[in-house]
Amino acid sequence: MEAIVRRKLSHEVLDRLIGAIEAGEYEPGTQLPSERELMARFGVGRPAIREAMQTLQQMGLIRINHGERARVILPTPETIIDQITGAMLQLLSSNPRGLNDLKEARIFFEVGLARVATQRATRDGLEQLRKAVIACQEARGDAARFVAADMAFHRQIASMSGNLLIAAISQGMLDWLSRFKRELVSARGAERLTLEEHERIYKAIAAGDPEAATKAMSDHLTRANTLYSVLAMTQPDE
Repeated sequence: MEAIVRRKLSHEVLDRLIGAIEAGEYEPGTQLPSERELMARFGVGRPAIREAMQTLQQMGLIRINHGERARVILPTPETIIDQITGAMLQLLSSNPRGLNDLKEARIFFEVGLARVATQRATRDGLEQLRKAVIACQEARGDAARFVAADMAFHRQIASMSGNLLIAAISQGMLDWLSRFKRELVSARGAERLTLEEHERIYKAIAAGDPEAATKAMSDHLTRANTLYSVLAMTQPDE
């Protein structure tokens, strides 16, 4: 006999609201009915409505502002990545292998990304990448500016893919990683290495050579990861 699982009322409300949003009953930009109206519509209490609404907000389907009715929003790759950022940072800080796993995933991801960016590069994209290289050079000696310029360089390569999901995932990885290496980029040797390798990556992409671009990106991230690991162990205690 197959057991019948009794579901929470909030789950039923959630499924019906998701169905209504997917069916176009509530389009992006429009407001959902008030809590009282939803209570009457579904025949449930306020706790079930509020729990369902909180889940919808966590899913990135609605935005709840104090004093206003919930508003339906159009999910974007950026909002989806934002939804998992808190959990990802907790994973990285609590799992001994978390940071190494992220570095490994980033190498796999960005090496392939370098190839795609090379194949899809436009004149404007290359110009923006050149400016990103210059911005890194000009930020040398200023840790905060250098981290921002470093991220902008990699973000531009992701943008050159023309794929919004790829760009969002790349941004997410950069944000997560920056929480851990921000204090290391100003250490002796780190900036020089980054600048030299950014230049090689840019030249390979500009030359339209995907093989050289992927090798330059692989060398960059592999050596940078090794250097950051060494620097992290040799930094003096505060």
